[in-house]
Amino acid sequence: MTPITEVEGRRVALSNLRKVLYPRTGFTKGELLHYYATTAGVLLPHLRDRAVSFLRYPDGPDGQLFFTKNVPPGTPDWVTTAEVPRSSSEEPARQVLVQDLPSLVWAANLVTEFHTHQWLVQTPDEADRLVFDLDPGAPATIVHCCEVALWLRDRLAADGIEAYPKTAGSKGLHLLAAVHGGSPERTSAYAKELAVEAERAMPRLVVHRMTKSLRPGKVFVDWSQNAGRKTTAAPYTLRARPLPLVSTPVTWEEVARCRTPEQLEFVADDVAPRVRDHGDLLAGLLDARRAAALP
Repeated sequence: MTPITEVEGRRVALSNLRKVLYPRTGFTKGELLHYYATTAGVLLPHLRDRAVSFLRYPDGPDGQLFFTKNVPPGTPDWVTTAEVPRSSSEEPARQVLVQDLPSLVWAANLVTEFHTHQWLVQTPDEADRLVFDLDPGAPATIVHCCEVALWLRDRLAADGIEAYPKTAGSKGLHLLAAVHGGSPERTSAYAKELAVEAERAMPRLVVHRMTKSLRPGKVFVDWSQNAGRKTTAAPYTLRARPLPLVSTPVTWEEVARCRTPEQLEFVADDVAPRVRDHGDLLAGLLDARRAAALP
């Protein structure tokens, strides 16, 4: 029998709570749900009013993975949804908004990574986030990403933009900034300009093109996730990796001190102590007064 729990007055069906999702550590679906429920205070503000895409892995990272943008079948009627524009030749899609704890627990029961756009559903034509996904090509690692991140931080600061780092929760690093006054297209163009500048400044370390043959031993500065249709793994989401890794906010001091990949590798159990010690290191992204105008 599927257990039912009540979350803030909403009845949420939970399933397979003892199922091991991460065999390497024995991390179960029940632990996944506990992680999301206890991290909701810092996670929800970064999901709220953003259309959510789900990368689902119901049988764990070694099972089938599939990306879901449309509202999943069986979604409760109390879960908020919204129409989301696609390309000019396509009809709008309807996607889930994770606005509250019941919606988060329901979505977590699907076993998913949470991915969001760089704009709010109320204003899809205006980007409120700038993102760089720093992706190392072996033998480069997140250590090399940190070097690039520090360069980008200073370059963004020269334009009056404050950047915040988080781990990708896989092998790289994400930089985020709060911005205003630009469309996704304009934001993407600005991000590409900086990626090209980074490659010119560090040609032995950085590549701005996705071509795989160019990437071994370098850091791909992916600027394209600023496009209106693209999404990025949300802060605090668990990832479908061999370990229950989390896309975890980090301090610039941690970035500067990083000498081995393990120093910036955080699993679900690491997050609560970090939140107790630091609060939400990405809280500045949520303060509209700190958003910078695009140059």
